[in-house]
Amino acid sequence: MTTPLNERRIANAIRVLAMDAVQQANSGHPGAPMGMADIADVVWREFLNHNPTNPQWANRDRFVLSNGHGSMLQYALLHLTGYDLSIEDLKQFRQLHSKTPGHPELGYAPGIETTTGPLGQGIANAVGFALAEKTLAAQFNKDGLNVVDHFTYCFLGDGCLMEGISHEACSLAGTLGLGKLVVYYDDNGISIDGEVEGWFSDDTEQRFNAYGWQVLRVDGHDADAIRQATVEAKAESNKPTIIICKTIIGLGSPNKQGKEDCHGAPLGKDEIALTREALGWKEDAFVIPEDVYAAWDAKAKGQTSEAAWNELFAQYQAKYPTEAAELLRRINGDLPTDFAEKADAFIAETNAKAETIATRKASQNTLQAFGPLLPELLGGSADLAGSNLTLWKGCQGVQENPAGNYVYYGVREFGMTAIANGVALHGGFVPYVATFLMFMEYARNAVRMSALMKQRVIHVYTHDSIGLGEDGPTHQPIEQIASLRGTPNLNTWRPCDTVEAAVSWKSALERKDGPTALIFSRQNLPFQARNEAQIQNVAKGGYVLAEEKGELKAIIIATGSEVSLAMEAYAQLEGVRVVSMPCAEEFMKQDAAYREAVLPAHIRARVAVEAAHVDYWWKFVGLDGKVIGMTTYGESAPAKDLFQFFGITTEAVVAAVKELTA
Repeated sequence: MTTPLNERRIANAIRVLAMDAVQQANSGHPGAPMGMADIADVVWREFLNHNPTNPQWANRDRFVLSNGHGSMLQYALLHLTGYDLSIEDLKQFRQLHSKTPGHPELGYAPGIETTTGPLGQGIANAVGFALAEKTLAAQFNKDGLNVVDHFTYCFLGDGCLMEGISHEACSLAGTLGLGKLVVYYDDNGISIDGEVEGWFSDDTEQRFNAYGWQVLRVDGHDADAIRQATVEAKAESNKPTIIICKTIIGLGSPNKQGKEDCHGAPLGKDEIALTREALGWKEDAFVIPEDVYAAWDAKAKGQTSEAAWNELFAQYQAKYPTEAAELLRRINGDLPTDFAEKADAFIAETNAKAETIATRKASQNTLQAFGPLLPELLGGSADLAGSNLTLWKGCQGVQENPAGNYVYYGVREFGMTAIANGVALHGGFVPYVATFLMFMEYARNAVRMSALMKQRVIHVYTHDSIGLGEDGPTHQPIEQIASLRGTPNLNTWRPCDTVEAAVSWKSALERKDGPTALIFSRQNLPFQARNEAQIQNVAKGGYVLAEEKGELKAIIIATGSEVSLAMEAYAQLEGVRVVSMPCAEEFMKQDAAYREAVLPAHIRARVAVEAAHVDYWWKFVGLDGKVIGMTTYGESAPAKDLFQFFGITTEAVVAAVKELTA
């Protein structure tokens, strides 16, 4: 069955806007928007519950374009349905500072729920949205007053399914029974290099059946079939659904449809003219007839939907005022008003205890203190809970209890991290996820995406150096900390003891404009004594831990496990100060006067010591200074032997200072 002509004309508005905008930009991807237009028509006009006049309505359905290169599909939809995205904005597609960048980016066009483009991460974000919805609903819905009740719709392509992250995320989605996740697979058989059968011959239906999904197949150009499949998808509450839509890439282009030619390049003026003729589209570029605009306009419908929800929420508020206030607080991303005070009290208590323990254990103690204060925490680990120490006494797995607060992600570092990004984007939660620091590498691009999108995601990384010992160089991080520190808008903390660990958690939780990496040790680290002023200065990222005796001649900068080496060296030296720098990013945000007070510019004799790659620290010690750390991979041996072998010792620090001050 084919789509009726009038419905096809409505969908054709997407096709012409996509090809016109790509042509004007002289770059972009017209094929996917043209191929998925009929699917988008049905989903957006008949099923998607959203309000273009309030893109942040809390109970809106979420839409994710995982195949983000097809961004003109989403921009066309936002424009046509009535969002604040004008035809002039579409004409500025891919131009500097426009609202329509080459891939969908959070914070530019209203209605964009997540930044996509790195293939496969969008579907993982969508799993995070669906997980957040299910968990938040279980925590707050009462007596038929379902104030959290929405679907997540995700479009994806062949590339997303080839990426390994799609396996990680979709496998977990099936296990968790995320019934409000509906995925549309643009099965067009074409990628950049041509027909995918030469490199992608999976049986996608069997694959998703094995994950525990509902699998439906349709003609992606048959509106009735798409409609019926979507109804079936929404009716299946215990399983996510994938609708495999057989489509023709670039549909409507007489000479390029069905071919890779239309995947990632403009159609060309001549082909656009032929396409207009083939589609029966008489209007000029960027001109949409009023009757087509009217068919797409979702503003009135959206306002009605939101008004109905507001009425429902008012009933909920009247019956459950405490829960309603709590839900609003969490959706707004605000911490409880007493959190800072209670966190500071715990930090003071931690200082008084003066424990010598591993910072991963100090992290767990902090979670135990902060967890009961923060019902918005949604934790998890990539099958390393007993090593990362991410469980606290109040943790309940969401698999056993849908209203729980902990996700057993399994060995899925990349999927876990991208899912956490989706959870944070959804709102109502502060996700933290954990693995060994070495295996941050598996998740690397999702960490970058959390920073790019300015999301409050807390990345917990334990076993932070050669100090993990016998597992050897495959598990010993060297260059990973430098990589994290080089990531714009990511705060990277490497605490030296229990107090710095507690402060790092407080900082991460209070930060609303970006993610934080918390790096903790496997081995026990000595407690460092501090006065009240020093405790306050920990949050500044770098501070003087030990004042010089006599005239200042040299500075030792250290982090984490090496702070104790610096302090031992300090005891053997005169005229030396020790600066603990658990978070260089926070230190660099301080005013010039504070930074100068900690690291006076005229003191050129500087030694940095960290059991990680040396290169990061040259900007702090300068060419006159020395860095003690790693320049090679590690070895398999007890930790004590490794520190000695690689020369990360108190003796080495003392010798370096003496050489610089000779």
